[in-house]
Amino acid sequence: MLAHCVLLSFCMLLSCLCGLSYGTELSFVTCGSVVKLLNIKHNVRLHSHDVRYGSGSGQQSVTGITSVEDSNSYWSVRGTSDAVCYRGTPVKCGQTIRLTHVNTGRNLHSHYFASPLSSNQEVSAFGEEGEGDHLDEWTVQCSGSVWKREEAVRFRHKATDALLSVTGEEYGRPIHGQREVHAMTAPSQHSLWKAMEGIFMKPSESPLGNRDSSHSHTEF
Repeated sequence: MLAHCVLLSFCMLLSCLCGLSYGTELSFVTCGSVVKLLNIKHNVRLHSHDVRYGSGSGQQSVTGITSVEDSNSYWSVRGTSDAVCYRGTPVKCGQTIRLTHVNTGRNLHSHYFASPLSSNQEVSAFGEEGEGDHLDEWTVQCSGSVWKREEAVRFRHKATDALLSVTGEEYGRPIHGQREVHAMTAPSQHSLWKAMEGIFMKPSESPLGNRDSSHSHTEF
């Protein structure tokens, strides 16, 4: 099922690149959406690629890039292993989610390793085909009832209570010019993010949270 969900997310990405879109008129972010996330302070999009850190955990690196078009900046909004997030359901403020990197199938992840440039808390991409562990879980912090697309939000790492952040440090080769993404305890302008380009799944006509087994493919 998880492999199928990742494949489905990749197919939605291809549709987006071909000029198609779904639910782009929605004012909020929904489960199953495939989005790019912009760090407002530094104007970089959350990014990953099959390049591993040379220190710390040695896991797949997560960075920030200025390019708008790069397909390695797409992330799928998913539920956790303990709480299914049904496709098209608005993501609530305070809800815990996973963000799965579409092109590699690894989840946004953090732990107590030091980041390579700033020595803050390392952020990586972890797992296979969307399956990782509890360190992949992030709580959406926003001001209203649901995550609105035009709103700046924060992502707090559930296990360590640190916030997804960028403070401007730049990598050299082989990822020259990309910014370090890490996690920090204190909230600041460096930890504000906004949903940008992507495919936003429309809510279904059934009641939110309906567990209709005949529509199991709507789970993310």
